[in-house]
Amino acid sequence: MALKITEECINCDVCEPVCPNTAIYMGKEIYEIDPDLCTECVGHFEQPQCVEICPIDCIPKDDEFKETHEQLYKKFLKLTQNKEGDKN
Repeated sequence: MALKITEECINCDVCEPVCPNTAIYMGKEIYEIDPDLCTECVGHFEQPQCVEICPIDCIPKDDEFKETHEQLYKKFLKLTQNKEGDKN
């Protein structure tokens, strides 16, 4: 399941740089998470780094993008393979 940033976001800028998949970006008013890039840090870390660092706890799971741990890991593999391919 991808994560989402709620309206409570205060644009403190701490979540964007800790995302290993560059899934977090500045939206029109608050930061947003691209569900196609979000793996909840599966493959990188034990816990989602944005959730760990968020000072106001405004990053819950997004019920619109339900994924199993296995699906998130497959997405991680696809994303990291694409990055490796870009380096060659």
